[in-house]
Amino acid sequence: MYLKSLELSGFKSFAKKANLEFNAPVTAVVGPNGSGKSNVAEAFRFVLGEQSIKSMRGKRTEDLIFNGGESQPRANRAAVKLVFDNRKRLLNIDFDEVAIERVIHRDSLSEYFINGSAVRLRDIVELLAGAHIGSSGHHIISQGEADRILNSNSRERREMLEDALGLKIFQYKREESERKLEKTRENMEKVESLRKEIAPHLKFLKKQVEKVEKTIALREELKSVYREYLKRESLYLAETEKALAEEAAGPRRDLARLEHELSEAKKVLEASKHKDAKSSELMSLEAKLKSARESRDEVTRTIGRIEGEIGSLERMLARERATANTEAVTVEYSKVKGFVGRIEELLGDIEGAKDLGGVKAALAKIRESLKLFLESNKNTKAQDRAGELEKEIRLLKERKEEADKGAKDAEAELSKLSSAYASLQGDIEKEKDSSRDAEKSMFRIMAEENEIRGRLSVMAVREEKLRLEKVDFKREVEEGAVLIGRDVYLYESDTTEHAAEERSLQEERRKHIEKIKVRLEDSGGLSAGDVMKEFNETSERDEFLARELVDLEKSAASLTELIAELSEKLDTLFSDGIAKINKQFKEFFALMFGGGEASLAVVKEKKRKRGPSPEEIEEMGLEAMAEEEEETEVGVDIHVNLPRKKIKGLEMLSGGERALTSIALLFAISQVNPPPFIILDETDAALDEANSKKYGDMVESLSKHSQLIVITHNRETMSRAGVLYGVTMGREGFSKLLSIAFNEALAVAK
Repeated sequence: MYLKSLELSGFKSFAKKANLEFNAPVTAVVGPNGSGKSNVAEAFRFVLGEQSIKSMRGKRTEDLIFNGGESQPRANRAAVKLVFDNRKRLLNIDFDEVAIERVIHRDSLSEYFINGSAVRLRDIVELLAGAHIGSSGHHIISQGEADRILNSNSRERREMLEDALGLKIFQYKREESERKLEKTRENMEKVESLRKEIAPHLKFLKKQVEKVEKTIALREELKSVYREYLKRESLYLAETEKALAEEAAGPRRDLARLEHELSEAKKVLEASKHKDAKSSELMSLEAKLKSARESRDEVTRTIGRIEGEIGSLERMLARERATANTEAVTVEYSKVKGFVGRIEELLGDIEGAKDLGGVKAALAKIRESLKLFLESNKNTKAQDRAGELEKEIRLLKERKEEADKGAKDAEAELSKLSSAYASLQGDIEKEKDSSRDAEKSMFRIMAEENEIRGRLSVMAVREEKLRLEKVDFKREVEEGAVLIGRDVYLYESDTTEHAAEERSLQEERRKHIEKIKVRLEDSGGLSAGDVMKEFNETSERDEFLARELVDLEKSAASLTELIAELSEKLDTLFSDGIAKINKQFKEFFALMFGGGEASLAVVKEKKRKRGPSPEEIEEMGLEAMAEEEEETEVGVDIHVNLPRKKIKGLEMLSGGERALTSIALLFAISQVNPPPFIILDETDAALDEANSKKYGDMVESLSKHSQLIVITHNRETMSRAGVLYGVTMGREGFSKLLSIAFNEALAVAK
């Protein structure tokens, strides 16, 4: 025996604590009408988790709490405790004795306890389900419910039998699996939706990453070419500077010597007693020639500097024009991202459009957005820079024209002075006076000095060109540092010897560098770090979602397989159970009626699904008008054939015959899958004396498989009980409980 005791306190008519001990196979609860004996059966329902107040003959929760009497105030709570002997582990919990308790308060608060520990209703339901026990199962049968299995339709009857056969636990698992499968499919749809949502952005980022990778490759190529170019250029400038210095050293020494000799000659002339007008004229002419040469040299250097600046600006102009004419335009990443977001928003409007007009309006907005984006991102910066460079070149050319004019004037002045110098030299040469030796010496010195100054003037132009090349080189290094970072300075650490080469090769390298720069500018101002970071994050999220989708698909497949297995198992167990019930049903039916036949038959009924509503037809179109599918519903019918009567339908049975039939079926069900205990609440009320004996025999037979708690008025049924509990109610207005051994109960009954 698994059931030990039932304790009631404040439950319905039991104001004070009442305890029922179940130490016999059959325990009978007796008492007059209205004494509260049926409240014992309802206490079982209550503690086992029944949520329907109506099934316990109440309207509100507080109807289950003792409401007071003449000598007893109303209770604030109702509690019922059911104790099980769990030494055989009927319940899947590691205790030898399990006490399940439910307490309710007048504020409708409901509490559940297992061995004194608060738990959820779900915990109690799951614990009891494993032992084939429920709050409203086949093991709690009241007088009205005995006939319910006959009055129910085939579907409801099938559900009762499934409950009696212990299939609820499998149905619960299947329903739980179906809920999980539905949730899994919803999650799959969400994951697929998320992947579709990020796919365009991921595609866009992938293209940006490709651009970044090309930019990185270009930078690496630029590093390599830059390093070679700068090393070559550095060597060229150093060698050219050294060569110019060596070449100019001799003429500068000669010029210094001649200037010293000229100074000495001037001193001689100034100190000469024979100083005359020609000597003064010679001195003046020498000073003018010197000034004219310096003016010419200065103008020449200015022209060289201007020409160098013009050449440098023209190279920059060529690069800017190449940038301006290219099809690729540099656009900031944030602008592109915002533009893509705007287009996605407009595409969403198209998806949500309900008519063609809405689609056309959204397409017009997309076209306008594209036009505005193109207009706002024209390559105007390169065009503006090219315009500024052209303006600077024009100004330099104007300055060069002025410098050229100044050079002509200086050359004309120098030519004029040179003619005067030659004329004076001729006059002095004609004079044979020895005092003219100083003047002749001056003429020689000035002729040599003029030649040397001419050579130095040419070298000054070369030096100015070298200076400009150094400026260009410095600017190239600074620009390289901006483009490729400090790696540009690695050329300084390259000690590899380079053989002399044609200058044209270096010019080709420079052009190649300019082309790479233009391509780098075309690649735009993409922030490689930000783009790669966002791409990696988005890719990782997409990969995570892909893995999540695979896991969900596996989970869905596993759940589908589990549901199929559970359905197959349920079908098998149900079919086997029906066969076993039929065998017992025939025996009990024949025993109750003295013959005849009775059986259960599984039937399949077809029913149509709900047709589409007008709104669904309007939304879904012709698809919703398709023929409705039919559903197959499994049910159970009862066939009876009474002896000596031509009655084969339940609707033709009398009240007593229906009671006997329902009792036979319920007992048959209990025999097939015996529950730990069965409560029979006045199920024998409609039986006469002859049938009561048969009922008592079946009760005694059933008690060999399940503990029975019988609520009855029937003397025959009482005689089969080991313990009798009497329920009475006096003037106080609450139920009292008395117990008596069977031999004493028999004497009282007589």
